[in-house]
Amino acid sequence: MISNWISAFRLRTLPLSLSTIFTGSFLAYFYGYFRIDVLLWASLTTLFLQILSNLANDYGDYVSGADGKHRKGPDRMMQSGRITAEAMKKAIAVFAVLSFLSGITLLYVTFRGRVSLLFVMFVLLGIGAIAAAMKYTMGKNPYGYRGLGDLFVFIFFGLVGVAGTYFLHSLSLNVYIWLPAVSVGLLSSGVLNVNNIRDEESDRVSGKNTLVVMMGGKKARIYHIVLVNAAVILLVIFTLLQFRSSWQFLFLLTLPLFFKHLSVVVKNYDNSKLDPELKRLALLTFFTVLLFGLGMMLS
Repeated sequence: MISNWISAFRLRTLPLSLSTIFTGSFLAYFYGYFRIDVLLWASLTTLFLQILSNLANDYGDYVSGADGKHRKGPDRMMQSGRITAEAMKKAIAVFAVLSFLSGITLLYVTFRGRVSLLFVMFVLLGIGAIAAAMKYTMGKNPYGYRGLGDLFVFIFFGLVGVAGTYFLHSLSLNVYIWLPAVSVGLLSSGVLNVNNIRDEESDRVSGKNTLVVMMGGKKARIYHIVLVNAAVILLVIFTLLQFRSSWQFLFLLTLPLFFKHLSVVVKNYDNSKLDPELKRLALLTFFTVLLFGLGMMLS
């Protein structure tokens, strides 16, 4: 029973969500604003949100029929019958509440108990994040079925996640932080793109109109090359503009791994064999962020 829920949580996706929080926190450290309490509560909140998204995706794809016999990836818990719809709905409700409570605590800690317009704005943003996590595949008109998944991932895992975390540390914004924010958003969209390339056949059959279904597998691979390369280039540009020492280029050690990943995705048209690349790119993004942050800390 416990193993079924652990599978439903999809632990391999969690490092990707932490990449967002860590990037914003590393940038805060670089500019002298780092707060450990913000890092801890922001990390817990994003983990709850990611698990919520994974559970909602499991439920939504099953109800819509997207998780059918043609699906190439690993079995989903509802698809396999190991978790009932009723149990999944209860779990979704639990993690929605946990996400909200953790987010409220994060804001309370950040603003030191003072309720202000900014506090209210961030509460509304948090509610929006919870809604986005659930509406990807759930509901009558899920945005993931209309080719908007990449955009929402880019916004919440990149712009909002990184810049929002930085703001919670510093209560200010810096024009340069948008470069790493966009970079992480692009890599996060890349993970979703690999997922959708893998599921292209089953998504097409079930009527799940992802961006890959709309553009086709060949163009989706070109799009993937653009996402990954643009992400790395933006980190390089940020480093050049905010250069303090050569340690800041430490993240470039992951370049060979990115090239290997791209080679597998671009050359392999047996979509069923692309599943390992989801985990690989998620972890690669996480390690790149860690090296990016370590380089800034050593500068």
